[in-house]
Parts: sequence; C-alpha cells; structure tokens
Amino acid sequence: MAVNVDTVYRTVLLILNKEQRGYMTPDEFNKIGTQVQLEIYLKYFEDLNQLIRVPQTDLDYADRVDLLDEKMAIFKRNGNASYSTNGFTAPTDLQELGSVIYNNNEMQRVQRNEFYNLYRSKLTKPSAKYPIYLYEEGYIKVFPETITSGVSINYLKFPSPVVWGFTIDNNRGNYVYNSALSTSFELHQSEQTELIIRILEYAGIVIRDPQVIQIASQKVQQDNMNEKQ
Repeated sequence: MAVNVDTVYRTVLLILNKEQRGYMTPDEFNKIGTQVQLEIYLKYFEDLNQLIRVPQTDLDYADRVDLLDEKMAIFKRNGNASYSTNGFTAPTDLQELGSVIYNNNEMQRVQRNEFYNLYRSKLTKPSAKYPIYLYEEGYIKVFPETITSGVSINYLKFPSPVVWGFTIDNNRGNYVYNSALSTSFELHQSEQTELIIRILEYAGIVIRDPQVIQIASQKVQQDNMNEKQ
C-alpha cells in the first residue's frame, strides 16, 4: 500500500507550524517529496548489496533481504519490448534491467567484448534457440537479428514524481487537496515516518524523536476521518 501524499504533506505542515518554521508551498513539497522518495529508493540497492553478504535468519518476517525485497517489489514491472531498427526499446521509466525473455526462456546478457568472441565461433554463435543480447544506449540488441518480436523484459522502474494536487477555493483563496490531480508516494507504507523526517530535514528541521511524527500523523488521520463524517 502506497504512502498517502496528503497525509505526509499535512503532517509536514503541522510540524512546521508547531515549530514556527514558516510554510512549505505545494510546489516546494512536490519537488522535495520527489527527491526524498528517490533517495530512499536508491538506498535500497546499497542496502541489498550489504545484506546479501550477511547470513539471514529463517524466521518468518525476520529475514531482512525478504523485507527489503517486499519494499522493492512495488517497483517491479514486466512488459513486452517494442522493436525498432536500433533494437528493442527499453521502457522510459526503467531504472534497472532484470531479465530479458524470448519464447519463455531467459536470454543471456553479454558485454561487447564477449559478443565478438561468441559471434565468431560456430559453437557459441547465437541462434533462435539460444539467443543473446547487448544492452547499450537504452536499447536491447538481440542476436540473431532475425528476432524482431516476442521479447519481454522484467525490470525495476523509477518512482513516479510526487504530486500533491489541488484546486483553489475561490472564496478563501486557499489550496484544497484534490486526489484526482495527485500522485502519492510509491514507497512501502513503513517508509512514511522516514519520508516525513527527511522532508523536514530539507525544510531545516531535525526531528530526533519519531514519536513526534507518529503523533502528528495520527492527528492528521483523525482530521481526515472527521472531515468524511
């Protein structure tokens, strides 16, 4: 479940107001929120690299690699690749290429220096049964070049930009949240406190006690419930 952008923004505003640190406009929040989300997301790769070197427990819900994979699963995608003269086009939101599939079989990815040696040998030259591919300049170049369809990819996508969408109240002139114009954070819900803390750090406020965030978030959620009654 995604982290609600309105809950985060209103919590940030509540704490800013309490600390008498001014105001953060929706545009400022959207830019900072997008940056913070990206930072948290990219750190997953660093954390994973560290965790796979350490033995993990077999206990349910305690394996840190599994827990991290659950957070990253939100960004996993699968889709067909479209062909052009330069090769198969990678999706524009691709962050990390996973496996490339042809006829339900994973193709071997090779580097350019490997490719020349493989292609020259009759024993290792790619075929429709054992194809290979290069990934260069955003294109997936499949060999043999007779393969022009039937290729799909598994990949991790970049997080979408965060948007706290709004309309303006004609009478009061204030911002009114509009969910239809908004894009929430795509991060796992467990990252909500970390999101708020990091956004506040960009605003110049360092919160050392997570309980402050929890209390503020609970107040915002209660206000939301009251508004719906």
